[in-house]
Amino acid sequence: MNQIIIEIPNEVLLALKVSSEEVGPALRMAAAVKLFELGRLSSGAAARLAGVPRVVFLSRLADYGVDAFNLSEEQLQREVRLA
Repeated sequence: MNQIIIEIPNEVLLALKVSSEEVGPALRMAAAVKLFELGRLSSGAAARLAGVPRVVFLSRLADYGVDAFNLSEEQLQREVRLA
């Protein structure tokens, strides 16, 4: 597994209302959701990026205003193959 280190200003942590321990998982989830929304990752791959089970990832999409099943025919077929 690869590791990426980023610097986060204290004011960003305050704005997000998260601790330094919570920011990593929060950013992973946000990135996973956005990449899924853009069609760059399947729900399974996005769940792995977020570090949560696929069912949890799909249920958290609503927290971000992203439809879990707004898929084209091609995307739906890909999801079925990956399931």
